[in-house]
Amino acid sequence: MPTIQTKHTLAPQTELYYETYGEGRPVVLIHGWPLSGRMWEGQIDALRHAGYQVIAYDRRGFGQSGKTATGYTYDVFASDLKDLLEGLNLTDVTVVGFSMGGGEVSRYAGLFGTERLRSAALISSVAPYLLKTTDNPDGGMTEADVEGMVQQVAANRPQFLAGFTKKFLNWDENGRQLGDEFLDFTASLYFQASPVATQECVRAFGMTDFRADLAKLTVPLLVVHGDKDQIVPLEASGQRVPQYQPNAELHVMKGAPHGLNATHAEEFNRLLLEFVAR
Repeated sequence: MPTIQTKHTLAPQTELYYETYGEGRPVVLIHGWPLSGRMWEGQIDALRHAGYQVIAYDRRGFGQSGKTATGYTYDVFASDLKDLLEGLNLTDVTVVGFSMGGGEVSRYAGLFGTERLRSAALISSVAPYLLKTTDNPDGGMTEADVEGMVQQVAANRPQFLAGFTKKFLNWDENGRQLGDEFLDFTASLYFQASPVATQECVRAFGMTDFRADLAKLTVPLLVVHGDKDQIVPLEASGQRVPQYQPNAELHVMKGAPHGLNATHAEEFNRLLLEFVAR
């Protein structure tokens, strides 16, 4: 399997599984919770046929990457992304982060800068900061919400994630068009994940502040969010990104759920390809 060895000294080192398709200017796709790089199938096809090299990798703890006992923090995830970009010698890269993957994009810029980046996209992203605090009253989750979600995952992961997937896709309004088979496909991805990683990443994406990181994400930035997102509400996330990064271009997809790359694939792929081509 194609893998990259991580180098972070504050977390267990492991191997990151990745897949690469096509040739041309590189686009790196970073998946959401609790999925893997396979969630990007429709985008991989669109990008490779348009003449780009597409790299989709699995975050540590997910998909076919190594399952470490600890290390599920955004500083580590950003370092893992750095190791991938350096290991594959990628420059002039467009990085695309979906949901919790938007955290990697943001924290990478905050820690390591944007020298290797051409542009970035935050899709249904958790940035700038989901946790409700005294200085972040517009966040989408309380600490009790975060810990409650962790406990539900720990108590019965299959049951919780089955319901989560339907909210992810706004099943009755948008997702049913994909067919019941798509639910099976999604389950096949999240059951590859470590139960520990699945729990700990809820705390990571629910409680990490990316506001200062966004200020350092100075490359051209596309933000795409659905106005019917039940997982990461637009008002708590994508809509707020331009407050912290004024060069962000916000595109709100009408009627779209969290998993808009699947339910609204044609519209989303058109947006993404137009942006990557710049």
